[in-house]
Amino acid sequence: MGRRKELPLLEKVRITDIGAEGNALARVDNLVVFVPMLIPGDVVDIKVIKKRKRYLEGRVLKFHEYSADRIEPRCIHFGVCGGCKWQHLPYHLQLKYKEKQVSDNLIRIGKVDLNEISPVKGSSEIFLYRNKLEYTFSDKRWLTKEEVESGNKFEKENALGFHIPGLFDKVLDITECHLQPEPSNAIKNAVKEYSLKSKLQFFDLREQRGFLRNLVIRNSLDGNFMVIVVFFHEDIEKRESLLDFLASEFPQITSLMYVINSKRNDSLNDQNPILYKGDDHIVDTMDGLRFRIGPKSFYQTNARQALELYRIAKEFAGLTGKEIVYDLYTGTGTIANFIAGSAGKVIGIEYVEEAVKDAKINSEINNIINTFFVAGDMKDVLSEKFLELHGKPDVIITDPPRAGMAEEVILTILKAAPDKIVYVSCNPSTQARDILILSEDYVVARVQPVDMFPHTHHVENVVLLVRKHD
Repeated sequence: MGRRKELPLLEKVRITDIGAEGNALARVDNLVVFVPMLIPGDVVDIKVIKKRKRYLEGRVLKFHEYSADRIEPRCIHFGVCGGCKWQHLPYHLQLKYKEKQVSDNLIRIGKVDLNEISPVKGSSEIFLYRNKLEYTFSDKRWLTKEEVESGNKFEKENALGFHIPGLFDKVLDITECHLQPEPSNAIKNAVKEYSLKSKLQFFDLREQRGFLRNLVIRNSLDGNFMVIVVFFHEDIEKRESLLDFLASEFPQITSLMYVINSKRNDSLNDQNPILYKGDDHIVDTMDGLRFRIGPKSFYQTNARQALELYRIAKEFAGLTGKEIVYDLYTGTGTIANFIAGSAGKVIGIEYVEEAVKDAKINSEINNIINTFFVAGDMKDVLSEKFLELHGKPDVIITDPPRAGMAEEVILTILKAAPDKIVYVSCNPSTQARDILILSEDYVVARVQPVDMFPHTHHVENVVLLVRKHD
């Protein structure tokens, strides 16, 4: 059996760009090398860990020179935690590379003749912008590289934090997070301290045993908080003691809930959150509209920037008050309700039944009477029969998940032949793929990237497609 060929060490490589998934890249011997956590201008030694036909993947062994653009990250967990990987990159450069990601995908994948792209709309807040965080309990804290290399022996320790990327059973203990406003950190740290003092058992993710499983914290712009504690099994005395502690220590918690989740995955979509104290929802206000947020509701996690996103979608739609608008992948109906006052009728379609229930409630609490919501798989619901029953759309707004739209959905849109399509996407590559199919009958008229998630490579993009006329 032959020995595996040793992968090379690349010395004094200068990083020149940022590419796929936010990874830095360099070019060595006509090959692209992708390396995480670097920025253009860094000069490093790279250990190649994967060799592909057209590119290499590597990790940093040594720095020779730091980029002049580097800034000091705010978070003490930077580089170990899987989030906020661009904290060392100035915000104006983050926006530059996000805009480049959008244009590259539209040109390369979508074959769009991109004459102009509006500058990416930056977030007014680059920290404390999230309204939802989910933490995981683990009875085996992830040890950092420095701790491992120290030679010290560490006993098995509990953690309450975030998963290490790509490792389902490894959790980094988080002492501070700058993504959600206080008392988010205070709530998380108090729960951990109380649980340690009370000797409550943290979850063993690999063996699937323990008591404490997850902690979900949601908040509204008005300062109300929803806290959901997820337990692996029921223990009334221990559960009530923890929940009573939270209720007494944090009056900002206006919705305190719990879940007993004994299945093998953490998803709450199929679980039944139980109200312990307060309301079963919180309410967010956006441009005069009130939106109900339940424990399982999908709601944009950067609400202030979501308002900017919806304003752009509404502007692109160019409504006059008479149009039939289809809002595909409507979620809890935020876009549908946001534009309803400028349309004749808005029809929202969404796969998740709970989200559709919230969408209907959101229309009711805002006295909106020209919306109609349907639950079901998009490719099954959006049929020619459905179009005949509800009227062919003048405008379609679509905001699909990261995977983009199924081809059957795109073909139905082409048959429906709306005058305009406003395509909102959290994944410019799948958006560009779908636009290529739509280009049979539509041309790209406007492009507006929007930054919803500062310090990450993720970017939302809004594209206006206008129907070709013979």
